Amino acid sequence: MSNYLGILARRAKKWEDFLGIEKNVKKGTKVKRYIRKGIPREYRGLVWMEVSKAQDLKDADPNLYFTLLSMPIPPEIVESIKIDIPRTFPDNIYFKVDSLDGKRQPLYNVLVAFAQKNPSVGYCQGLNFIAGILLLITEDEETTFWLLRILVEKILPDYYTKDMMGLLTDVEVLGELVRLKVPKVHEHLVSHDVTWALVASKWFICLFAEVLPVETILRIWDCLYYEGSKILFRVGVTLIKKNEEKILAAQNFPDIISVLKSITGDPLVTDCHSLMQAIFKEPGSFPRSLISRLRAQCRIKVLKQKEELKL
Repeated sequence: MSNYLGILARRAKKWEDFLGIEKNVKKGTKVKRYIRKGIPREYRGLVWMEVSKAQDLKDADPNLYFTLLSMPIPPEIVESIKIDIPRTFPDNIYFKVDSLDGKRQPLYNVLVAFAQKNPSVGYCQGLNFIAGILLLITEDEETTFWLLRILVEKILPDYYTKDMMGLLTDVEVLGELVRLKVPKVHEHLVSHDVTWALVASKWFICLFAEVLPVETILRIWDCLYYEGSKILFRVGVTLIKKNEEKILAAQNFPDIISVLKSITGDPLVTDCHSLMQAIFKEPGSFPRSLISRLRAQCRIKVLKQKEELKL
């Protein structure tokens, strides 16, 4: 941590100088490089809003958030959200109790407004953890609403729908990428009937929010808002690749599952700066054309599996 604090201080100075010159954060090589090295906490909300185009959405409908909150709320949505609010980061001081400084009421507001805007999604478990972290970082519930909306509607389409088709597809895509990048692990898991849904569903549904240290999560999200969902595959493949020997050493189903659960607690994930460097080096290139092709193939596979379950 002492080493990382020095990195944070240097990055903060560079961002301060950069934003002093560039009032608007536009996509480009320099911005991409800066984002991959980490956005300082005080600028995260601003930069995420700009590079993800969430700010454009807000500018086009500036009163939307509070309009949504003023509308009647379906009771089933209220019930679902109220059940999950106390389960959201229960050890975090801001989510422990309903106080003036607490985040429970703002979290409730954000999730309600989002459900009102997206009736086809409504409320889905996992959104509470994502919105909770966004609230802690932005300290503004309206900004959190727009950042949550751009994630679900644009960056991760179909992740949080009732059939979760986008999520299930991307879980299978991760498996295909592991087959290409870490073939021994893929073969090992297949031979022991370990499905990728068991491995990665929790990683992807909450964007690693429940399984990685918070600073590591934020560094991943910096890139997620700029580069899109491909970053989730980079993190997943890197975690598998870095723990290849451990995974291959596990010789039965329970032991393999145990190892896979433990890799998100590996010392590598605590050293978030080293992890972020690794995710752009270890897996090699991830061309968009490859991701698109794998998504198309895996979507067909998931649809077929769903049809078979109906029989």
